[in-house]
Amino acid sequence: MCLSDLDPVTLFLLAQHERWVCVNIITLLREENTVPFMVRYRKEMINYMDADAVRDVLLIYEDLRSLAKKTQSVIQTLKKDGVLTVELETNLRNCRSADELDHVYSPYKKGSKLTKARRAKALGLEEAAGILMEAPHTLDLRTWVKPDTEGLSTVEEVATGIEHILADMISKDPETLTFVKTLCENSYVTIQSAVSKSAVKGQEKPTQSDKNQGAKQSKNNDIDKFSLYFDFTCNVQRIQPHQTLAINRGESLKILTVKVNIPDRVKSDFTRWCINKLLAMIKNAIEDSFKRLILPFLTRGYRTKLTNTAEKESIAMFVRNLRQLDPGYKHGCKLAILSPTSQILHTDVVYLHNSGRQREAEKLRHLLHKYGCSRVVIGNGTACRETESFFSDLISRHYFHPLEVTYCITNEAGASIYSVSPEAVKEMPDMDPNLRSAVSIGRRVQDPLAELVKIDPKHIGIGTYQHDVSASALKAALDGVVQECVSFVGVDINICSEMLMRHVAGLNAGRARSIAEWREQNGPFTNREQLKLVKGMGPKSYQQCAGFIRINPQTFNRYILRSIHWSTVLAKPAVKKGKGKTGVSVSASVNPLDQTCIHPESYHVAQRFLSLVGGSADQIGTPRLVECVQNMVKKSSIEELARTMDTTNETLKLIIDGLTQPPGFDIRQNFGQADFKQGIVSMSDLRVGDVLTGRVDNTALFGAFVDIGVGRAGLIHKSSITLDKLPPTQRRRSLVLGPGERVEVRVLNVDAQRGRIGLDLIRVLH
Repeated sequence: MCLSDLDPVTLFLLAQHERWVCVNIITLLREENTVPFMVRYRKEMINYMDADAVRDVLLIYEDLRSLAKKTQSVIQTLKKDGVLTVELETNLRNCRSADELDHVYSPYKKGSKLTKARRAKALGLEEAAGILMEAPHTLDLRTWVKPDTEGLSTVEEVATGIEHILADMISKDPETLTFVKTLCENSYVTIQSAVSKSAVKGQEKPTQSDKNQGAKQSKNNDIDKFSLYFDFTCNVQRIQPHQTLAINRGESLKILTVKVNIPDRVKSDFTRWCINKLLAMIKNAIEDSFKRLILPFLTRGYRTKLTNTAEKESIAMFVRNLRQLDPGYKHGCKLAILSPTSQILHTDVVYLHNSGRQREAEKLRHLLHKYGCSRVVIGNGTACRETESFFSDLISRHYFHPLEVTYCITNEAGASIYSVSPEAVKEMPDMDPNLRSAVSIGRRVQDPLAELVKIDPKHIGIGTYQHDVSASALKAALDGVVQECVSFVGVDINICSEMLMRHVAGLNAGRARSIAEWREQNGPFTNREQLKLVKGMGPKSYQQCAGFIRINPQTFNRYILRSIHWSTVLAKPAVKKGKGKTGVSVSASVNPLDQTCIHPESYHVAQRFLSLVGGSADQIGTPRLVECVQNMVKKSSIEELARTMDTTNETLKLIIDGLTQPPGFDIRQNFGQADFKQGIVSMSDLRVGDVLTGRVDNTALFGAFVDIGVGRAGLIHKSSITLDKLPPTQRRRSLVLGPGERVEVRVLNVDAQRGRIGLDLIRVLH
């Protein structure tokens, strides 16, 4: 596709990025390629951009396409209503944002109040306004006076009507809007918030009943949360995203009033510019246009821009946190004992915090010995620290000897919501929801990715202001990053759950269900090619998902041993009968390359490379093949080998990775594991200057919260997170810590009364 073939919206996008890269990305998107597929298998086409950068282009492109679609819809609506003019259509097509489009379109919406300009036009004064613009010396206002018509009965009314038309023309003129925006960009524009009168009255108003007093106290607490913004003013170019979202929330709760302050100099410069442009004819119309039309337009624009920026940063923070994640007190503690493969072995309830502590300890010892369980996972919810203290005491006394029992605390956010979801009921139909939560919490430590995909990301508790941003934008971003996480890790198609399969690039709920049904009816997949036999799996879907799906030989062999029917499956290739087709035959033979990250489209290159180095596919991941590959790379560079293989450098690098990585390789193997501790530190033990290690629990726009094992997370302010404190080998798009990262910190302050701990980042631990 050449540039001349692109629509105007696309060309506008290309002006903000490298043209050839954007053309390629748009081409790939139009061909229904997914972001994970592009990032892994089309690196050269996208100039080696990472997933976040590709998604940025995708979002801009979709926004512009959405604007173009909305513009066309507005034009069709106005044409149908019979109010579309050539001038109006031009103004609509020149809009470069949804705000501008709404600004131009709003007077013509059905049900909207007739504007002053439209009323004047209805009286026939548009022609007079045109004469004033083209030949003002020929305009005689007296000839337009109609004594019996309201709005035209006097010369003054005629002049006012013409001014309204001119004001409307000025406010819709693209050149004028661009000029006034430029004026604002070069001026000190501020956003200001103050406590609202209704909030003040609510605090002062007395109440009678205790119930009302409780409600008043709750409302006062809400009001106090926004005390920082009771008299707040900030330059719109320097305001922080979390401040914007806080102001928006306070305004929506009617606690704050907000306004944007445009300097008077903008108005005077704007007036002077318009007068010069219009030959000093209509100062009143210009001032009216600025006050009544331009000023509200600028205010809406700044509020929308600040909110959009804040929402994008909040969503980006959530996305970064989500990517980093992969690696009822008085009614008793719910427990679940899981096998190493996450199978449920036993569930129970123990009462650790009453008079029967010794009896419950004996029960726990019996269960741990019976199932050979030496790791205890504690959710960080109600009674977390009491439970931790209970186990810490038993462990210190070697109560579970000869087992060396350790424990860890993990984030249980979202577990209770998942426990009552249809997916959880389907997976564990006859189990109490509280016990389902215990199972979910335990599985999070065993395989975070497989478990967390079952939970709506916004319930995991890793974001900031997620309830104040666009729900659709947040969902799209989180769905995208979950797909990337699952795809880049890869899934063993013969054991992964249907829920996990849904998030593989190229698959969806329907295809995942079809794969699970095929597996149930035919036994395990022996190779990737058999995916083509699955209902709903077309060529494009197969292309997108194949590289992210693994056929693990170990899983496959275990399945063969269990299945008495497997010999039949191996003997007869499966056949897919399609409508209008005679059937598609696919070999059932095992291909060792199917366990790697190498895409089937590159298998022929991989086979030629194996022949070149003197190896075979059966040797994947063995020391001998690794040595052969390393020797070949030493003799010839990657570039030379790629030319010999008639492929790209990146494809060859991916092939080398796939051939040299050991069977069952997991890119998460170096990801930090859960901290298993054998002691406890209370908040009262903390002293200013103490140096501790901890793990990032959550990050916000203003810093990172770190679990240092004292029941309260400490805050590292973002000003303390500097480049010199990050690992030099760790590439980052921004100076943001992610959940799960281990850090060394110094205690700056401890506020026991408010439960707050201030920390300084010393370094990020490997």
